[in-house]
Amino acid sequence: MSISSVSGGMVVLEFEVRVQGIVPRTYDVKSFRFDRPSSFNYRPGQFMFVTLNVGEQKMRKPLTISSSPTEKDYIEFTKKLTGHPFSNALDTLKVGDGLSLDAPYGNFTFAGQYSRVALLAGGMGITPMRSICRYYMDSNLQTRITLLYGCNTEADIVFRNELEDIQRYKNNFKLVITLTEAESNWKGYVGRINNEMIRSEIPDYQRTIFYSCGPPAMVGAMSNLLKSLGVAEENVKVENFEGY
Repeated sequence: MSISSVSGGMVVLEFEVRVQGIVPRTYDVKSFRFDRPSSFNYRPGQFMFVTLNVGEQKMRKPLTISSSPTEKDYIEFTKKLTGHPFSNALDTLKVGDGLSLDAPYGNFTFAGQYSRVALLAGGMGITPMRSICRYYMDSNLQTRITLLYGCNTEADIVFRNELEDIQRYKNNFKLVITLTEAESNWKGYVGRINNEMIRSEIPDYQRTIFYSCGPPAMVGAMSNLLKSLGVAEENVKVENFEGY
């Protein structure tokens, strides 16, 4: 293990890990868990760089830390397996296999500093939100949080059971899911996150801090939507996810 730099006040560590466990989340999404070094600290919402050795080639990609700092026994990232070379290499990993991590990075973080928060997630943009929500529950924070989560189909909802459990446990947490390809028996919202949903589910939106994460087109659309609603630019935090 080595110290490479300091990022945003956090010490960035480079270290070798072995796969502790692999957790299927949906038909094409898996979480990969590793032993957490005792000296490794991070904030909910940050990301890591993952380096895989594939033959003589090294592949290095950024991935959100989907575990929470309150989960002491492991660190985890969660990835949609897209069929690209990096995803295919991940999909061949087995318990005990090794790889390299360097972390933490990023300022897309929340650790209780705001009283009203809205999380807008599209697709795999749910991964930093999961870290934030788990930290929020484990730390018994009193922030009022609304999570608006957009997916294609019901089968694409990642962390659904856990997020629903947080909603049952925390009275000030609200989970709102919308699907663009809903079956006829779906009882929630249909379509992409829009201003009507925000007005209805977050009536005090002009006094709320927004976190938006997902594909670049989605994040751009959310920024424009919030601007049209009069949300101050300084109250909007964004993170773009590229697929690979």
